[in-house]
Amino acid sequence: MITLTFLGAARTVTGSKYLLESNGAKVLIDAGLFQGLKELRERNWQDLPFSASNLDAIVLTHAHLDHCGYLPRVVAQGFRGRVFCTQGTKELCGIVLPDSGRLQEEDAEYANRHGFSKHKPALPLYRETDAFRAVSQLQPCGYERPMPVAAGVEIEFINAGHLLGSSFVRMRVDGRTILFGGDLGRFGRPVLPDPVMVDEADVLLVESTYGDRVHEQDDSGARLAEIVTETAQRGGKLIIPAFAIGRVEELIYWLKRLETQRRIPVLPVFLDSPMASAALSRYSARMHELDPELRPEVQDDTAPHDAAAHDPADVRVRRAQQEREVCTFCTERFHVIANVEESKQLTASRVPSIVISSSGMAEGGRVLHHLKAALPDAKNTVLFAGYQGVGTRGRRLVDGEKTVKIHGEWVPVVARIERIDSMSAHADSNEVLRWLHGFTRPPQQAFIVHGEPAAQDALGARIQKELGWAHKAPEHRETVQF
Repeated sequence: MITLTFLGAARTVTGSKYLLESNGAKVLIDAGLFQGLKELRERNWQDLPFSASNLDAIVLTHAHLDHCGYLPRVVAQGFRGRVFCTQGTKELCGIVLPDSGRLQEEDAEYANRHGFSKHKPALPLYRETDAFRAVSQLQPCGYERPMPVAAGVEIEFINAGHLLGSSFVRMRVDGRTILFGGDLGRFGRPVLPDPVMVDEADVLLVESTYGDRVHEQDDSGARLAEIVTETAQRGGKLIIPAFAIGRVEELIYWLKRLETQRRIPVLPVFLDSPMASAALSRYSARMHELDPELRPEVQDDTAPHDAAAHDPADVRVRRAQQEREVCTFCTERFHVIANVEESKQLTASRVPSIVISSSGMAEGGRVLHHLKAALPDAKNTVLFAGYQGVGTRGRRLVDGEKTVKIHGEWVPVVARIERIDSMSAHADSNEVLRWLHGFTRPPQQAFIVHGEPAAQDALGARIQKELGWAHKAPEHRETVQF
């Protein structure tokens, strides 16, 4: 018998973790952080219901924190084996995990200094050193190259089109095929290729983030152009909380395209996220894995020309190097914020501009300082361009709350709050069904994961109606055998 335990992303979107056991082998697929509601985040502090040292291997579908961010905790609990992933995922994890550890340390230190944490002292979930230890255990594999990871367990990565290096994991165990869907990408979107169609699996895990809705139709950037133009006309700043790994690339792609087409004014565009700028350079370096249509449309070998001339020489050199590394995506007046002091200056500035900063759900990072300064002013706009989990600050803002707490202080929400769903990197219900229709035979069992209950149930109803497949939305920590 094969046993599968759902340790995350069950009746919720975050915390993806699935433990597979067969003939004594134990493999963990994804090691994600829970995000959003406090009751979910508290699960991050709980030890796994098994000994991490007994795991044979870990397999990652991609480098978003809700799929890889718990990895340093697993390593700290004694896991010493290999973590299998694609090369792109390894490179992005090398950015996102140490950054996550560093931010958690900074947030804990800030909370202790200002005394707004209920815990005395506030502690980070893990530290930067823990993250580096986890990164050292990553084992990259190519797409569509079978790889044994434990006794009787073989995996193969298939491009999911969701993020650089993202994948479905096709696992073969005891003559059966299990497909861990990870996060399913979009069809016909810029920057990333379409998800690869899969023809069969005995057992399927499919995400349902947008299982109850259909994304806005692609308007060729019209809504974004409108938001940018109106904010500039008011003399305000446009603050965009963005997922540093994945979303930033498409945002800058569209800003560059709209500039080139003269549909928006040429404004300073500031990228205030060390992790995002590092990730952009990885995208530029791995163009062969991106959408082929990206190259002729946005490639530009000219470095931005208006970096501050008064910068000290060492800062100018570092800035020029960073901006050259990401120039595939950069706009005409593109700036990478080089350090914390520059970030503080940008926060205080009232010059009309576009500021892209993480985190995407406004739960931490430098974007909180930008929001704290921008939200009380009606000239400004805050634009969310991705999924906002239940209980997150971003969700509260898009739901219309008039005050939000940032760094222990209540901040009035006077700025305009906008949302664009068309840029989501997650397939909507139509796209999920399009992908599922590619199967030539139904799986014996389909598990609907990675979604809120309403989205899971809606997707399940469509799967039943259109495909007639057996399906189930497992509960947290539920175990199934097949």
